[in-house]
Amino acid sequence: MHKRITTEREPMIRNDGRGLDKLRKVTITRPYLKYAEGSCLIELGNTKVICSATVEETVPPFLRGSGTGWVTAEYGMLPRSCQSRIPRGKDSGRTYEIQRLVGRCLRAVTDMRSLGERTVWIDCDVIQGDGGTRTASITGSFIALVDGLNKIKKDKLIPAIPIKDFVAATSVGMFKGELLLDLAYEEDSKADVDMNVVMTSKGEFIEIQSTAERRTFDRKQMDGMLDLASGGIIELIAKQKELLKGIL
Repeated sequence: MHKRITTEREPMIRNDGRGLDKLRKVTITRPYLKYAEGSCLIELGNTKVICSATVEETVPPFLRGSGTGWVTAEYGMLPRSCQSRIPRGKDSGRTYEIQRLVGRCLRAVTDMRSLGERTVWIDCDVIQGDGGTRTASITGSFIALVDGLNKIKKDKLIPAIPIKDFVAATSVGMFKGELLLDLAYEEDSKADVDMNVVMTSKGEFIEIQSTAERRTFDRKQMDGMLDLASGGIIELIAKQKELLKGIL
């Protein structure tokens, strides 16, 4: 009598013990900085980003006289925010790409006409990076932006907070044949495919960034990653709504 041989794969165990479809622990502390109009510290597992909002009563030259405001962002990592030192004053292409991404995402949910001719500067300072710094920056920056806008509303500079919808972001990827939500650095650095997804509370996508690092992916796998990301973003937006209850 022959023994039956099974080839079932053992379920994958992540380094931090999370399920494949689980976010890292999310903690958002607000306000975090004394002087900023809006600020928070967002902690996503071991990734920690300070997000702040500064309101200036001016706009870039191309918007002067238009009656329209502007939201823009800057992003940076402290020298020892990751495993090796990052020299000061040497912004990379990655830095510029991320800060443009943060600005685009926040402008997509802000009514610029209602903001008036003023600029909101968003600063994202990574004090510790363990994967997902750009997505954490977007999720945290939305909190800082709303608090900053609420401050100038209280100062009677605007009649209402000019926000059209909530926005948050997360990462997903394919790693060792599995779909994973919210990749830590160890997973992200070895992923076959990685994807960053930005979505509103209405389920509308603002940005999808996906790259095949070690293998290609098909439409079914892409849909699976988007579904996984959507579920994570819904959780993040629920956290934002809880924090901003009574404001938005």
